[in-house]
Amino acid sequence: MSDRRGITDEGPYTCTFQANNKPRIANVYLIVQVPARIVNISKNVSVNEGENVNLYCLAVGRPEPTVTWKDQKYGLVSEGEFLDITEIKRQQAEDYECITNNGVAPPDQRRVKVTVNYPPMITDKKNMPAHLGKTAILRCEAMAVPPASFEWYRDDHRPVESDNTLNIKNEKTRSLLVFTNVTEKHFGNYTCFASNRLGASNVSMLLLRKSASIEGRGIGLHTGMSVGVCIWVSFSAVLLLLKV
Repeated sequence: MSDRRGITDEGPYTCTFQANNKPRIANVYLIVQVPARIVNISKNVSVNEGENVNLYCLAVGRPEPTVTWKDQKYGLVSEGEFLDITEIKRQQAEDYECITNNGVAPPDQRRVKVTVNYPPMITDKKNMPAHLGKTAILRCEAMAVPPASFEWYRDDHRPVESDNTLNIKNEKTRSLLVFTNVTEKHFGNYTCFASNRLGASNVSMLLLRKSASIEGRGIGLHTGMSVGVCIWVSFSAVLLLLKV
């Protein structure tokens, strides 16, 4: 019999041979095993948060293979060719792996990437004290898919533009408002506006004047209080001595 067997070769076979000068007949049934193989699977998908996701993974093999879905982030397993995710959350965006196996050969594995889109959510807000003539930075960080576009606005709502003392530096998940030489005109309220095609978010923060003289008066006040306490204690001690 040939070593190259296919499914069409499966079936009953009769073997005839001689034993002790007598003809013998043996009937056998040939079962052909085929390694499990994925033949059709969902393409990578991009959905908005809150939508339903339906993935499929179709496999063949002999004997009938099992099909298992596994998420790479949490290791959760779902049995069957179909994986349904209801009202998907942004935390569920990841690679989902389909694994099929029937014990004939090593498992066949393929992955589907699921991207979850959501509007910007600003995660960092901080007022910034600054010295005149020094450098200061206002930061605006926003998580979003697709990535957010950033704009900055001043008190009177006019857009902030870069100049020789102010630079806007946009990165993937954040925008920096960099003051290279702080002047009086820079102090005030700034609003960061982050947006993508799904929505927008904004937050306001202050660039505050940090005055060394105020800090000095604060220290002087504490010192004066300490001296006053000492004088009061000394005066009390004199009165006690006079009474004695």
